[in-house]
Amino acid sequence: MHRCPYRLSLLGAMVAGSFLGHAQAQNADSSLELAPSSVTAVASERAETVEVEQIQRLQANDLQDVFETNPEVTVGGGAGIAQKLYLRGFEDTQLNITIDGASQAGQTFHHTGRIGIEPELLKRAEVQAGTGDATAGPGALGGSIRFVTKDPDDLLREGESFGALVKGGYFSNGEGYKSSTSLYGRFNENWSALAVASYQDQNDYEDGNNDDVLGTGARQKLGFTKLVGKLSESQTLRLSYEQRTDDGERSQRPQWIPSGFNRLYPMRSERETWTLNYAFKPLDNDLVDVELTTFHNEVELQQDGRFGLYFGGTRSSGFDLRNTSHLGRHTLTYGVDYRDDRGTLGPAGNREETSEDGSILGLYVQDSLQLTERLQIGAGLRYDRYKLDDRDDQRFREDGVSPNLSARYALTPELTLLAGHTRALRGPQVRDAFKMDSSRNDPNTKAERARTSEVGFEYRLASWELSGKLYETRIKDAVADPIGAPNVYGNIGDLKSDGVLLQTTYHWQRVSAGLSYHHNNARLDGRRLNVYEHNGQGTSLGDTWTTFADYRATEDLTVGWQGRFVESIDSLHTGEGTVSKPGYGVHDLYAEWLPLAADRLTLTLTLKNLFDKQYLDHASNEDFTHIPDFEGVRGSYEPGREVRLGVALRI
Repeated sequence: MHRCPYRLSLLGAMVAGSFLGHAQAQNADSSLELAPSSVTAVASERAETVEVEQIQRLQANDLQDVFETNPEVTVGGGAGIAQKLYLRGFEDTQLNITIDGASQAGQTFHHTGRIGIEPELLKRAEVQAGTGDATAGPGALGGSIRFVTKDPDDLLREGESFGALVKGGYFSNGEGYKSSTSLYGRFNENWSALAVASYQDQNDYEDGNNDDVLGTGARQKLGFTKLVGKLSESQTLRLSYEQRTDDGERSQRPQWIPSGFNRLYPMRSERETWTLNYAFKPLDNDLVDVELTTFHNEVELQQDGRFGLYFGGTRSSGFDLRNTSHLGRHTLTYGVDYRDDRGTLGPAGNREETSEDGSILGLYVQDSLQLTERLQIGAGLRYDRYKLDDRDDQRFREDGVSPNLSARYALTPELTLLAGHTRALRGPQVRDAFKMDSSRNDPNTKAERARTSEVGFEYRLASWELSGKLYETRIKDAVADPIGAPNVYGNIGDLKSDGVLLQTTYHWQRVSAGLSYHHNNARLDGRRLNVYEHNGQGTSLGDTWTTFADYRATEDLTVGWQGRFVESIDSLHTGEGTVSKPGYGVHDLYAEWLPLAADRLTLTLTLKNLFDKQYLDHASNEDFTHIPDFEGVRGSYEPGREVRLGVALRI
């Protein structure tokens, strides 16, 4: 199922449009006008987009803030370093995650969140749910998420050659503060640059019962630079560097609450990423539109725990070279991508005492065929070859092809029908760094193979939008290291995620409102998933409703409300006993005021968890504490009520 490129497509409205207000709603109405009975989507576009307006108005501090309006995405875990992301019930280890094209592969420690991103940098976040198409990269079993950072031109105003943006924020829960400074400017008409530095400091936050949630305090630092150059009329270069650190005292297994067997220790996470993007698009040449991305990404986790100071790390380097050609009714994208991975673990004196290496080479082609005015066909194929040399000197080699096929048909000018089927393969690869010295790979491990089938519709009538889809994803021969002995990575069975998504939005003058519903059922060999036993695989999520209402009171003042309501799972059967996942509803309010001309000053007030709800997010480890010998196995409760005050000044 492929998405139209208009800004507020049906399924994207709840995500991309949640905070656009009256002026942007008017723009959306015009962009939604299609020629009678025509479909002009790009075949590879299935992504739902989170835009910068949403991130800014909610004063997002972490992944949960970024994605909380997307009903298919659930993020939980309490502290940022413990947060895990689930897309349609599958954990982010089943996804392809990139930042400006730089792959965020590997896992340093199974109890920590794998992804760290500073929302301040984001221009948008694109979510492609379900097995990825040929351009999504290798091994996109459950989908992909693409983070795109800001360019200098995103901050420079017309006529400006230099500018600065200074931001300060205070959040009451945890008595924290955040500050950032962005400097951006043009050296000449062809070259520009951006530099961002930010710092965030907060104490342990309080849950809805006003109890301190230990191990959630953090100190985060960010340094980011980007250079953008127009080498010629047809060539553009982007070079960026990012360093992000997170320090705090966390439980040895941050996914669980502190306890007698899970004590608090100093923990530090650091990510360093270099990315080079090059684009070549000659004028008046429909056959050449080249994009090259090269990257180097390093992540290191330091834990000074009961075994002393240990370092787990992952390193990934690679490239993606592609070209897009327009041939009559065809839009053809084809290319090659490659990634080299290394995982390491060791004490302070020898950080690479244990290591393993892997690589992935992929070839792909994706076509969008405008067969008629009403019908568009998408078809693609990719070939991937995986290599892994593990810590026991075992050699794994897997390869295979992954096809996809989709269609969009305009039944009427208002109603479009969609259908698609995609497949993906993932061979053995570098795994959890902190388990490298205690776990091994089953020599008979086979490649994982995923397939997703979807059907859906999009309906638009004036300012009203309605959409829906049914989906099913299966991952055959899923790979994991199950709980308990003998600590072996191997094929554990077949994962399945199926569900339904319904969304509607309405725009009227200065008001926008919307409602979405998502039902998901994730299982391994017929048994519902839970975080504790299926770490790295997925979890069970209650039916999720998300709502929003935004009102642009004046040209300078916008206010809004959003809610996220998750239904309970009363009986979730596990190998250790039956647990429950209580439902919850969380309300957020925001107000954004621009008191000075040219939007020089922005004041933002955000009220999170308005009614001080005490709840355990369904993406956090379930509560096993009522089961003997599992008294400390539970995720952290989410923050209670929080007031966030933000000031942004353009200089």
